[in-house]
Amino acid sequence: MQQDYETITCDVEAEIRYIVRGEKATFYAGDRDRSYWPGEDHLVTVHDIRAEKDRLAFDRNGFVIVDEASPVSDYADEHQMERYVRYCEDTVKRLTGASKVISFGAIRRTNATGTHGHNQPANGAHVDYGAKTVGDYTRLLLPEDEAAERLSRRHMLFNLWRPITMVESAPFALCDASTVKREDLFPSEIVGGLGGVDFSLWGWNLAYSPDHRWCWLPHQQTDEMMVFKLFDTDDEAVQYTAHTSFNPPDVPHDAAPRQSIELRTIAYFD
Repeated sequence: MQQDYETITCDVEAEIRYIVRGEKATFYAGDRDRSYWPGEDHLVTVHDIRAEKDRLAFDRNGFVIVDEASPVSDYADEHQMERYVRYCEDTVKRLTGASKVISFGAIRRTNATGTHGHNQPANGAHVDYGAKTVGDYTRLLLPEDEAAERLSRRHMLFNLWRPITMVESAPFALCDASTVKREDLFPSEIVGGLGGVDFSLWGWNLAYSPDHRWCWLPHQQTDEMMVFKLFDTDDEAVQYTAHTSFNPPDVPHDAAPRQSIELRTIAYFD
């Protein structure tokens, strides 16, 4: 009989990999052995937030949980994936009131043996991306005049992360953005990420602070989509939702590989 995960609370003690404070990282998504990512592991509490889902807000936590079944069943199918992208853009518009939303960087991830580096889960706390990369993608995806106009007004970057199957191994953790300070973030250059664009992507890695509050959904279900804010042109707004995969205790050695789909969206406001 399937367990009722809605009624089970499961905070765990687990290691999160942080960047060494003060270090800049260079990450090669397709060649991880070539990367420079000086990390250090810290034991933290990762809080089960399933009972808090209705109280989460972008302005308070940097992320929300959308309890909604995916409109597609096969993320490898090009036409279904196009429909999923439109759904994600519409979801961000609905959640934020943005006048326009565009997207980039759809990627499926798994920790199955033999997976290419591009598609493996990230295993260090990071925030992707900041103003430079948001601007680069805006100018890439929108006409020149519209891009300049959109970038002159408030805009935000969001990631939408969903399991393709129930998560058993390498679950996803979010750091409550209200507990992340700008001085905890250090530059990250991602070379060849998200399909091999011909420019580097720029974001941040997270250095340890005891103030950080980490969150997860144990055995996260396919209809529990995390939508989290990574960047906001309003400097006073809660943003910088750091995230990573992690290894909770007591995961069976034969647990199914994690399978997930994620998409970045840029929301523009009038």
